[in-house]
Amino acid sequence: MDEIVRQALVKWPNVPACHGWLGLDARGNWFMRDEQVQAEGPFASGTLQSKGAPLKHERLIEFIGRNYQPDSLGQWYFQNGPQRVYVELETTPLIWRVNADLALHDHRGVVAQVQACLQDELGRVYLQADTGFGLVHSLDVIHAADAVEHGLWRPQNVLAADLPALFNYVTSPQLLQNK
Repeated sequence: MDEIVRQALVKWPNVPACHGWLGLDARGNWFMRDEQVQAEGPFASGTLQSKGAPLKHERLIEFIGRNYQPDSLGQWYFQNGPQRVYVELETTPLIWRVNADLALHDHRGVVAQVQACLQDELGRVYLQADTGFGLVHSLDVIHAADAVEHGLWRPQNVLAADLPALFNYVTSPQLLQNK
């Protein structure tokens, strides 16, 4: 977490959390979701109208990535100064990028080591790593397939619906808030 964020938390400890305004898609892209976009439906609904506006500002994306983490309930959030901005997930909290040499990093650039490989009923590939759980980016599935073919990773079959409970993450903190 950035030092400026830590200082803001001390200065303003009771700022209410924000839900529904930030989303992470299955390719590791961040989206801002205003009230009109939120009214179109859940982030993970699969419609373009419900995703919002993609973030393009590189330094803002880096700032979000450095201050992105889970709470004790498995809800991922971005600590924006004194305010927690809970993130709506299209799939998983991390999106893995796999290089041809099988070096691994997440959508924030954090390097990791693979601990387990999983495959769901639709053929999507997930990795549990020393830094967390996530989906392999669609462009990098070819490298994951190479790792499997060479016996380096042994995918375990899993149902996509079971993943949040198995790996303790919440895809929609906003829906939890509304219960």
